[in-house]
Amino acid sequence: MDQNALKQMVGQEAVKYVEDGMIVGLGSGSTVQYMVDALGKRVQEEQMDIVCVATSNKTEDQARALGMTVKSIDEVDQIDLTIDGADEISKDFNGIKGGGAAHLWEKIVAINSRRNMWIVDESKMVDQLGAFPLPLEVIPFGSSHVFEKLEQLGFHPEFRMRDGKHVLTDSKNYLIDLHLGKIDHPETLAKQLDSMVGVVEHGLFLGIVDLVIVGTQHGVKTVKK
Repeated sequence: MDQNALKQMVGQEAVKYVEDGMIVGLGSGSTVQYMVDALGKRVQEEQMDIVCVATSNKTEDQARALGMTVKSIDEVDQIDLTIDGADEISKDFNGIKGGGAAHLWEKIVAINSRRNMWIVDESKMVDQLGAFPLPLEVIPFGSSHVFEKLEQLGFHPEFRMRDGKHVLTDSKNYLIDLHLGKIDHPETLAKQLDSMVGVVEHGLFLGIVDLVIVGTQHGVKTVKK
């Protein structure tokens, strides 16, 4: 099976965990697109009454187009289950997210969820985080100075650009990707980045996920923390 087939497979498996009456967090990214399609189909066929909270404008538009009810994070008390993707997941259930420029909203939704599920193909499972560049969302004002500090720390930063312009998040912020190679102490790094003025959020998701559904060449594999 190719990568898209694996993504579709885990997306279809994930929606089995959604129950009638739930408030469901919908993540972002290519794998989640398959999941949202599968959820929309199930909602229509079973006449399910669920409320969705999206982690990006793109996901919200997709969910609404499929006839699902979408509310903002500030309109709900708590989310029952959030289903999202990830760019890397280590053996200790830590992850890197933000390849799709949505990790700030994704993290806000995740920390306000009773349960978090990640859906990935097997290429995302790693022994150690860091091969995938670590995304930072930074405000434009003073971003060049934040960049310089990251350079001085040896983090090999790179502004995320497209067609010569800064890629913007849904909050109209810039993205800086850190090319670290490997992250030996993710908790220490997270605290260091949390303390940097101008950094709105980083893509380290530590101690957040409860369940990972992995698409492999041998079928779906469910891994619990």
